[in-house]
Amino acid sequence: MEKEILEHGFNFNRRRFLSTLSLGIGSVALGSLLMPDLFGNPATEENGFIPGIPHFAPKAKRVIYLFQNGAPSQQELFDYKPRLREMNGKEIPPSVRGTQRLTGMTADQASFPLVGSFTDFKQYGNSRAWISDLLPYTAKIVDDLCLVKSMYTEAINHDPALTFIQTGSQQGNRPSMGSWLSYGLGNENKNLPAFTVLLSRGIGNGQGVYSKLWSNGFLDSVHQGVQFSKGEDPVLYLRDADGMNRKDRRDMLDNLSELNEISYQQFGDPEITTRIKQYEMAYRMQTAVPEVMDLSKEPDSIVSMYGPDCLVPGTFAANCLLARKLSENGVRFVQLYHQGWDQHGNLPFEITRQAKDVDQASAALVTDLKQRGLLDETLVIWGGEFGRTSYTQGTLTKDNYGRDHHPRCFTIWMAGGGIKPGIVYGETDELGYNIIKDPVHVHDFQATVLNQLGLNHEKLIFKHLGRRYRLTDVSGKVIRDIIS
Repeated sequence: MEKEILEHGFNFNRRRFLSTLSLGIGSVALGSLLMPDLFGNPATEENGFIPGIPHFAPKAKRVIYLFQNGAPSQQELFDYKPRLREMNGKEIPPSVRGTQRLTGMTADQASFPLVGSFTDFKQYGNSRAWISDLLPYTAKIVDDLCLVKSMYTEAINHDPALTFIQTGSQQGNRPSMGSWLSYGLGNENKNLPAFTVLLSRGIGNGQGVYSKLWSNGFLDSVHQGVQFSKGEDPVLYLRDADGMNRKDRRDMLDNLSELNEISYQQFGDPEITTRIKQYEMAYRMQTAVPEVMDLSKEPDSIVSMYGPDCLVPGTFAANCLLARKLSENGVRFVQLYHQGWDQHGNLPFEITRQAKDVDQASAALVTDLKQRGLLDETLVIWGGEFGRTSYTQGTLTKDNYGRDHHPRCFTIWMAGGGIKPGIVYGETDELGYNIIKDPVHVHDFQATVLNQLGLNHEKLIFKHLGRRYRLTDVSGKVIRDIIS
């Protein structure tokens, strides 16, 4: 019998057996991709939910994350510390600094002189929140914002900190937040990806961004972020080749799907059906993307609101306007990265221009969503990967200084999506160095974001290599006090 099997080329291993168990499995899979509502998705033991359906009623449908890559200095923007200015040039007290881990850039410093902010602050809105003079447009919308001044993380360098706040792990190969939302909630608009990425850069020292930050990790590759670039081809290889029309493309995809279906019946690899789905998405995007990316039809009032840079492809302002368009067209998670906030030196000069780059457009996005009735269902987030030290890096001079990385505390703001407006949450000490009230860990922040979209962070789980993974790993709690 063994000889006969070998002669006929049969290979009855587990994969072969499962893939040929039913000749109709491949057809069923293909049918469910082409007609997603044809079959239901039963809840599984691993995740305890039906993909595409939230665990409970959501307060938000979508997220726009304005990530300020490089870590903005909270002392110059949001965390007003007059005592820090009074102690300018004096050594930070050992009782405040404690045994904090330092980066290699300041570990060998002979002294750690405190440095107060060069800019002034004023109180705004009914909340009387302190906002820097560097952010005049943000000051006007302060009653729409929830300022969280007590964020903290364990990571002290950019790569692990950035990876951590985006994926819940300091190591790579984990799904990003956008991928988890795509996996948990599915796609709202079948002609556009659920998760998109936009990049821009300011004038300051820019830390790199890389595709692992919008990776699907071990999730199905349909959940990875799709990067939109500036220029005529916002999504590479989406345009038809010369000499090919829509009918030719349709015929090619139909033939390719038939070949992939044969491969799926033979091997049973679910990634094959994912590829079929991605090809179909790309075909639909050929029509949808150019329309969404076209800013020429925006009225003068909108251009004035976002600023003239919004018509310059690749700028932060243009990406904010695109984020609004993508969001209102049903893109579940729009991720912006704006580089240039890594100000170890020359901070007064660089942060002034960097703040000007983002202030007007950030505020305009919130205002624009609000006037369209979209802010209640859209969660907008603004912030970086960690904070900045209250002492200077290097030599302190009258007109120049820098700040090193500081994971113990930093500030973000959130708006819309069921978050309480016009509040300040959390507090740091009088020198802005340690949290003294309502600490918010990165996993707490991630749990709260998922909660606003109707997802229980402890149940949004994917089993991989024998372990059940989630965005918040093994910790995290929802910050109920900031939820409406």
